[in-house]
Amino acid sequence: MLAAYRSVLSRPGAIWFSAAGLVGRLPLSMAGLGVLLLVESHTGSYAVGGSVAAAYMVANAVVAIPVGRLVDVLGQGRLLTTCALGFGAGMVLLMVSVAADWPRATAYGAAVVAGAALPPIDACVRTRWAHVLDRPDEVETAYAFEAVVDETVFMTGPIVVTLLATLVDPVVGVVATVVTGVGGSLAFAAQRRTEPPAHPRDRSDGTRVPMPWRTLGPLTVVCVALGLMFGATEVITVAFTDERGVKSAAGFLLALWALGSLLAGAITGAVTFRRGLAQRVRWGAVGLVVAMAPLTFVEPVWLMGALMLVGGFAIAPTLIATTAMIEQVTPAARLTEGMALLQTGLVAGVAPGAALAGILVDHSGASASYLVPLGAALLGALAAQALPPQPVDIELGAVGPRA
Repeated sequence: MLAAYRSVLSRPGAIWFSAAGLVGRLPLSMAGLGVLLLVESHTGSYAVGGSVAAAYMVANAVVAIPVGRLVDVLGQGRLLTTCALGFGAGMVLLMVSVAADWPRATAYGAAVVAGAALPPIDACVRTRWAHVLDRPDEVETAYAFEAVVDETVFMTGPIVVTLLATLVDPVVGVVATVVTGVGGSLAFAAQRRTEPPAHPRDRSDGTRVPMPWRTLGPLTVVCVALGLMFGATEVITVAFTDERGVKSAAGFLLALWALGSLLAGAITGAVTFRRGLAQRVRWGAVGLVVAMAPLTFVEPVWLMGALMLVGGFAIAPTLIATTAMIEQVTPAARLTEGMALLQTGLVAGVAPGAALAGILVDHSGASASYLVPLGAALLGALAAQALPPQPVDIELGAVGPRA
């Protein structure tokens, strides 16, 4: 297993841009929660804090694909630097507006600016791996490594920002988010040796390289379904433990879920698969359905923990196969834009998933509410069935060389 990872990480510059990408990605798991805790501490309202955080996340989801398109056209170094500075400025304005008790619209506006400017490090680091590596199996190993990094980010980020906000000051939690986001993004952008070439649009003929939507469309729906499942499961798990008088165990259950995904991601990167990517996405989506199905019938917290640990094993392999398939079918000139579909789909699904789960929890309790993530998993499985058996866009010549 270690040999496979050593092979890709030994490429010149690889370990450094991946490490910078890890730091630059921390705002993905820290910013929304940090904003909520900051605003709530000054207003006393979780509703206001949640709505400001939602404005941040919606702006990020809406703008991620256009920003990815600009990265492909202008290059990673130029645009990521601009985005990092814009993100930092938006977050600082948010902190000042809340602390100075400026009109509430200022906080919403600053949150929108910060969310829209958040550097798309997640997409850029995967695009950079596709540029640095030559063989598809190596690219997939690199994506598995980044999936492990993602799970690490989403396991540690919320813990760090919560501890800083509760034990020190909510402002410190947001400051940590700014420092990691801006610092990691600038460090990543400064590594020009491994940067993919920009692909300026040729406006002489007025045409653009086409996107293979026959494949990307179902994959985007799979990503949205995963986001719905993540958002709903987090809310329901808190309610599940609260109903049993052990609310503090919610973090432990979610950590087990993430741990299962992390372990599966590490194993996936070291395995050579004989099945095609489309079939692996289908099997992974079915695995998510199987993982979610029994949760509504579970009563003991310990059993829920065991099932979530096992169920987590279906997450990373599905995401890795989805990411690899996006990379395989998307033209090099629009690869960052294609990778942004992953982040946009996930983010776009989290908020409605959490909201729908919250409504059902209030009316029917936590156990019945696990039908929401089950429904999301079924949506993903149905979308996966719509994938062509082979990336037909490659067969039609839509994808050129990665140079």
